[in-house]
Amino acid sequence: MSEAAAFLSLRGLRRTYQSAAGDLEVLRGVDLDVFPGEIVGLIGPSGSGKSSLLHAAGLLERPTQGDIWVAGKDCSGLSERQRTRMRLGSIGFVYQFHHLLPEFTALENVAMPALIAGAKAGAARDRAQVLLSDMGLAERVHHQPAQLSGGEQQRVAIARALANSPKLILADEPTGNLDPDTATGVFQSLFELVRGQGVAALIATHNLELARYMDRVFALKDGHLEERRV
Repeated sequence: MSEAAAFLSLRGLRRTYQSAAGDLEVLRGVDLDVFPGEIVGLIGPSGSGKSSLLHAAGLLERPTQGDIWVAGKDCSGLSERQRTRMRLGSIGFVYQFHHLLPEFTALENVAMPALIAGAKAGAARDRAQVLLSDMGLAERVHHQPAQLSGGEQQRVAIARALANSPKLILADEPTGNLDPDTATGVFQSLFELVRGQGVAALIATHNLELARYMDRVFALKDGHLEERRV
């Protein structure tokens, strides 16, 4: 296919939800390519469908209509087990809330996805150590989430998203809970990892200041994507 060079390709994506008031169509034929090493921003007001788009792209929800290609593979007809395997090996997720497991250390939280994927404990821990060091947390690896600041917790969450060396990062308001200075630092760390590892990244954000650092920015409006200069 012509868009095989893109790590993520969406074609004709539609998503309709049923409600008491009738059908609500939040995505109305979305087309998008995201390439390795590229950071694409997704902006739009709450309720515009940003999360729905990310959930579909990350194979967490099935779209009502349309095709999703990840790493050159058509994922539209995959079984739930195949979708889970694709997510585990190829896609990393970062959310507004870090969702770290409170009883585990930063190192253990980051190593967990690799262990679930079948990696040996030593290799998983070594990878976690490197990622946390890259995020500036070399001195905090044995701290539990409650012992970390909000920015540090989110850096751990980003490191965890990269544990299985995914080629696609999907981030939904990853700095929405942070103060502006902390948000800038967390974004900078995320950007450096994306660039350094050649990862494709699609990031939903309300922060237009941070969106200016992205390669391309799209606004989701009336179910369609419109490229914007910010």
